[in-house]
Amino acid sequence: MALIHAKTAAGRREIEDRGLRLAPGLRSVLLLVDGQRDGHELQQMAQGLRAPDDVLEQLAALGLIEVVGGSVERKPAVPLTTHLGDDPLRYQQLRDWMAESVRKHLGLKGYLIQLKIERSRNAVGLEQLWPEVASALGKAKSPAFANRWLEETRALVLT
Repeated sequence: MALIHAKTAAGRREIEDRGLRLAPGLRSVLLLVDGQRDGHELQQMAQGLRAPDDVLEQLAALGLIEVVGGSVERKPAVPLTTHLGDDPLRYQQLRDWMAESVRKHLGLKGYLIQLKIERSRNAVGLEQLWPEVASALGKAKSPAFANRWLEETRALVLT
């Protein structure tokens, strides 16, 4: 799970009175900060809004947002799925699990993710989609549900 940001009192005031005259990209991201979305989600949204890459750091430096939860993710140096090698049965099992999860819990909202799963050619490629799937599940269901899904997926790979 990534860091969760929320607006400070100064951030809420800025939304109301526009006193700092923020650049459009910064203001747009400030509007999206709600204490629910994590840093990864906000960064992805910021790209679509043409905000700077360090938008969260800039807003925090201005005292407009603060960290209210989450933790820093530590990515494993080696993907968990590398030990699966070229085992087609294990790859298919993981692919089916992910596709069924997306279909069952996201429906049509998960269409693009479903396409990425189908285009994936190996287990490492599927593992690279885990954060995107978990983020979508977190929005559709809850962050706790997304965390459980990630744990179950990791357990499936490690068994």
